[in-house]
Amino acid sequence: MSLPVDQEMLVELVTREVLAALAERSDVCRSPETLRRVVANGADRVSYHGDAADVPRDLARYIDHTLLRPDATAADIDRICAEAREYGFASVCVNPVWVRRAAENLRGSEVKVTSVVGFPLGASTTQIKGMEARRALRDGARELDMVINIGYLKSGWYDLVREDVEHVVDAAHEVGAIVKVIIEAGLLTDEEKVVACLLAKQAKAEYVKTSTGFLAGGATVYDVALMRETVGPEMGVKASGGVRTAEEAEEMIAAGATRIGASAGVQIVAGEGDDDDERY
Repeated sequence: MSLPVDQEMLVELVTREVLAALAERSDVCRSPETLRRVVANGADRVSYHGDAADVPRDLARYIDHTLLRPDATAADIDRICAEAREYGFASVCVNPVWVRRAAENLRGSEVKVTSVVGFPLGASTTQIKGMEARRALRDGARELDMVINIGYLKSGWYDLVREDVEHVVDAAHEVGAIVKVIIEAGLLTDEEKVVACLLAKQAKAEYVKTSTGFLAGGATVYDVALMRETVGPEMGVKASGGVRTAEEAEEMIAAGATRIGASAGVQIVAGEGDDDDERY
C-alpha cells in the first residue's frame, strides 16, 4: 500500500520545499522576557506535572496537568484533578483506566480530560485503537493523544496509517472531541515526518505531536519547524518530551508549536533552570 509514483514524487517535492523553507528561517527568540508574550500569542497549552501552587495564575489556562506514570495511584489522580480545578488548568491528561475517575472529579468545572490511545508504542490494531478511543470518550475524555502505527509508516503502508488515524478521529468528532496525532519524530526520517504529518492532516486530526516522551528522543526545534511547515497554519503542533527550560519552550513556540508537553512545567512558566524529573 505504498504511494503511487506520482504521490511519492509529490512527497519528495514537499519535503524539499519544507526543508528549504526551514533553511531560510531566522533564529528563534531567546530572551526569557518573551515567554509570556509568545505563550499569549501562540501557545494555547503547556503540559505540567509539578506543584500547582507554583504556577502563575495567568498561565494556568494554558496547562495540561499530566500524569501518565504507570505507578500513578487513585490518590495521585484525585490530587492532580483537585489542583486542576483549584488553579484553573486547561485539562488533566491521564491513562485510559483513570478517565472516568478524572471526569467524575472534574464534573461541573471547565477543566477537560485528555486520554491517550495506543500509547506509547502505537502498535495496537486499528480496531482496538478505535475501541479504546470510544471507551475513553464514553468515560468522559474530550481530547485524545494517539500514537500512529510507526511500523506501518516505515513499511510504506500509508493507507493503513491514515485509516488508523481516521478510526480515532471519527470517534472523537462524533462527540466534539479533538485528536492529537503523535508521530514519534525521533524514530523517523525527515521524509517520514512529512508523510506522517500529511496523513494526519488528511485524516482531519486537529494536531500533530512530536513524541510520546517515552521512546527515542524528544521534541526538537527542527522537528517542530518541519511539522509546522508541513501542516501549515490550519493544524496545531505540540512539542512534547525533553522540554525543560523557558528558553527551550520559547524556541519550540517560535518554531511553530501551539502546545508544549514538558516534565518541568514549573521551571518553564517561571523561567527557571533545568529539571531532570522525566514524568511526561
